[in-house]
Amino acid sequence: MKLHLYFAKRFMITFGAVFLVFLGILMLVDVAEQLRKFGDLNLDFSAILVLSLLNVPTTLYQILPLITILATLALFLGLARSSELVVSRAAGRSALRSLAAPVIAIFAIGVIAVAVFNPIVAATSGAYDGRVNVLRVGTASTLSISDEGLWLRQGNPAITPENASTTDQRILQTVIHAQAASLAGTSLQHVSFINFNADGLPLSRIEAQSAILSAGGWVLTNAKLWPLATSDGRPANPERDSHVHQELILPTTLTEEQIQDSFAEPSAIPIWELPKFIAQLENAGFAARAHSVFLHTELALPLMLVAMVLVGAGFTMRHTRLGQTGPMVLMAILLGFSLFFLRNFARVLGENGNIPIELAAWAPPLVAILLAMGLLLHMEDG
Repeated sequence: MKLHLYFAKRFMITFGAVFLVFLGILMLVDVAEQLRKFGDLNLDFSAILVLSLLNVPTTLYQILPLITILATLALFLGLARSSELVVSRAAGRSALRSLAAPVIAIFAIGVIAVAVFNPIVAATSGAYDGRVNVLRVGTASTLSISDEGLWLRQGNPAITPENASTTDQRILQTVIHAQAASLAGTSLQHVSFINFNADGLPLSRIEAQSAILSAGGWVLTNAKLWPLATSDGRPANPERDSHVHQELILPTTLTEEQIQDSFAEPSAIPIWELPKFIAQLENAGFAARAHSVFLHTELALPLMLVAMVLVGAGFTMRHTRLGQTGPMVLMAILLGFSLFFLRNFARVLGENGNIPIELAAWAPPLVAILLAMGLLLHMEDG
């Protein structure tokens, strides 16, 4: 038991040292980048430092697997040079038993990273984006204009016969397009609403000068409604049957939080809020596949860190007198980077729908663990 605690303590110290080294390097690089990006604003160094402190946690969290494999290499190379691994083997402990403590330690680190560090990164990332917007445009709310404009989609808010017409009750989905929108997505300019039924056929179209999201509905100003289908089956004449409204209210299930988060990267949402948010997105008609892939990838992070420890140990749990330490370390680093790339590549495939979500998130760490275990067993038993 004492030997397990000793190996776990050594691994935690080594991991912390490598983590701090990367933190220092990333801070220096990011400060230089912030100075380059905002050099024309003549900001104080304290403001630049705050921006870097808010931006660096995101990068640190993303490279945790690489930090893990470097810490593993440093640990076992140090144990090999001091012959502590040889003593452990002579005492009757196999390589797998010696790995138990570092594996449990890194799994605990992974759980803490997902449960605690992930929400912190989401908060700092949002704070960094907010400060950048304030510095660039002078306010946290600005118009976002692109060549294609802004697109949204909402589901039918379950309108009852008391507050809607028969045509409104047939609306299943509404596609919203705006040429400009506030950063929060709650104020739209030059906006179009196209309503579709369950068969995917358009029911009506609305053009409005502006639309503002209020409690339970969009408030449209200077709106014109064209019916594209009739309830009795007669051919519709949209222009003849069109109506102009100075103000028109369209019910919606969308909220400000859903719209804001749908524009952001999945990493900007704390993992504790992701399952509920994914369900809300799907109920509102949004595509939540990217968020689902991110959620499963984050849940698989502890296993990915375990895989990195096993890979690093597989190439370095040997006595330095056997030679070829440099090539072995290089192979371990290359394999670790390959697994890191494979994890990101599988995530992209999952987001694009090329492979199932669970396969994209869980296959890379599980395959890496099995390969590393095979290597360790080969070293142990030949």
